[in-house]
Amino acid sequence: MERSVVDAVLTASRTLVGVATRSLGEAAELTTIAQYRMLVVLASRGPQRMVDLATALDVAPSTAGRMTDRLVRKQLVRRQRARADRRSVVVSVTATGRRVVDEATARRRVLIGDILAQLPAGQQQAIASAFAAFAAAAGEVPEHLWPPAPAADLPSAGAPA
Repeated sequence: MERSVVDAVLTASRTLVGVATRSLGEAAELTTIAQYRMLVVLASRGPQRMVDLATALDVAPSTAGRMTDRLVRKQLVRRQRARADRRSVVVSVTATGRRVVDEATARRRVLIGDILAQLPAGQQQAIASAFAAFAAAAGEVPEHLWPPAPAADLPSAGAPA
């Protein structure tokens, strides 16, 4: 792999981190970037066993557990025992947590649209194709394939697992 290719993507990633940070808006006061990423994983993939969530986030299960504790207290996720295996803990996004993700995504869409508007249409399409391939290679779930948002928040099983 050419260093120039990696460097170009690295530079673009810094831009996207800046856009992501700005897009959080009020959510930045509620969550860290890592916690927000957990919300996105849960919104995009549906309820996850704690061990699978840790794997998706590339963190230790204990770290995922602490992140979950914080997000449960903020009522952005809920945690419950799995029905099939009571030893297993399942984490899901609440309607409030999904709203945080959806609002940040809407703001991010505007910010990205403003940047893309500065480029010719052909470059816009090339970037879209390249990023779609990049996201697929990274295992990211396209937004149109996300499960539906929760209808309403129910009382959470907030006791630490």
